[in-house]
Amino acid sequence: MRGWRQVIAAAWVVYGKELLDALRDRRTLLTVLLSSVAVGPVLLVVLSVLMAGIEQRAEQRELMVVGIEHSPLLRNYLERQTWRVREAPSDHLDLLRRNRLGDAVLVVPSGFDAALATAAQPRLEIVANGANPRSQASSARIGRLVSGFVSERATLDLALRGVSPRLLQVVDVQPRDLSTPRGRAAQLSAFVPILVLMAVLYGALPAALDSTAGERERGSLEPLLMNPPLPLALVLGKWAAVASVAMGVALLGSFSFLPAQWLLRSETLAAMFQYGWREALVFLALLVPLAAAVSSVLMAVAIRCRSVKEAQANAAVIVLLVSVLPLVALFNDSGPQPWQLWVPALGQVTLMNRVLAAEAVPLADVLVPLLVCALLAALGIGDVARRLRRAAVR
Repeated sequence: MRGWRQVIAAAWVVYGKELLDALRDRRTLLTVLLSSVAVGPVLLVVLSVLMAGIEQRAEQRELMVVGIEHSPLLRNYLERQTWRVREAPSDHLDLLRRNRLGDAVLVVPSGFDAALATAAQPRLEIVANGANPRSQASSARIGRLVSGFVSERATLDLALRGVSPRLLQVVDVQPRDLSTPRGRAAQLSAFVPILVLMAVLYGALPAALDSTAGERERGSLEPLLMNPPLPLALVLGKWAAVASVAMGVALLGSFSFLPAQWLLRSETLAAMFQYGWREALVFLALLVPLAAAVSSVLMAVAIRCRSVKEAQANAAVIVLLVSVLPLVALFNDSGPQPWQLWVPALGQVTLMNRVLAAEAVPLADVLVPLLVCALLAALGIGDVARRLRRAAVR
């Protein structure tokens, strides 16, 4: 018992020294905050600006048309739908190819109304650029308008001939959406868990490399091992300092989206983005164990290296792995699977997505990632302590 007290006391001293060194490097901390913590809110604000522009264009209800003078019937329909018809530029094809024109163009051929009256099936052409998302959205909007016009003309023609329009609708199809508003909003905010998780990873990376490979490169690791603290106490203190920095970044990353919502310019995004104090607290509770595990794994990788540059190259594998794993939850169309909770990073993202969708999260599902993170942290700490013990013997 007395031995463990000495280990904890020595680890506490090392923790204070390492944490002070980590916080003293203000340039690195500022870089981490700007590149990891601030990128999420900035991305959210930029997304709101883009959506606000889309909403503004949708409210204008303008339609680019070529040859609208060939069809007074179509013009009358569009105006009754409160759409304003604008003549497209003469070089609209070239503008669309070069992405200088974002809206799709409806082309009405000559003799359209005459052909429509004789049931000759005239052709309407919607010209768009599939490589431009704005042009694609405009093309879909024009397609719905044209479908409405065609449906109205077919209904009127059948009525003039004394035929019931119901003959065209053999089956009455009624869509039924089982999703909830929170579930639909979670699709829009699916990037939030990934950004917060990456912030934790990049927050732990500089401190983990500097406290291990950095000490060895500066030549201060061997003299440090000659001091009375045991290797285990030394590792516990260093790991606690690195984990504290990562947990601080997790705290800032989880709560940074709260003030960012004040700057949202899109009413739709503001209504759909459901992220409050409850979500931020749950995110923090899920990320704290991951921060502890990531810190120990990065230290275990860096302790094998003789320089910070070598440690950065080796740690890039961990960064890439943690970056790719959450994409499984983002692109998986079969829904969350039980095995995902056993995968570090992926389990946290899966639970955070369920929190955003306002789904119930059983305690057993929370304990699985916690157990995995605790095991990883213990293995990482043990590996670093073993290597330091060998170095101290030598």
